[in-house]
Amino acid sequence: MDVPCTSLDEVRQRIDEIDRSLVSLLAKRGRLVTQAAGFKKTTDDVRAPARVEQVIKKVREMADETGASAEVVEQVYRAMISAFISEELNTHAKLADEASAS
Repeated sequence: MDVPCTSLDEVRQRIDEIDRSLVSLLAKRGRLVTQAAGFKKTTDDVRAPARVEQVIKKVREMADETGASAEVVEQVYRAMISAFISEELNTHAKLADEASAS
């Protein structure tokens, strides 16, 4: 169990530490998303709405298991997935352009 903070500064410091970890994990996730673009044949494969819903279901369950708000987790994941899909679509288009140029 987390030790309670004794000041607002301490709360903010702990949040900053978590943010550093989250950004590092987002970078790792982003690199995997970039790799995934190379395996997908179409933009529909990139968008993959069924996969999105599968991920949302999984993270909502994880939220329930850990005591996090499932609603907040879903909103965060939907925003993150949307941003990564946009990035992956750009990567997918570049790869398609490179393939047609060679």
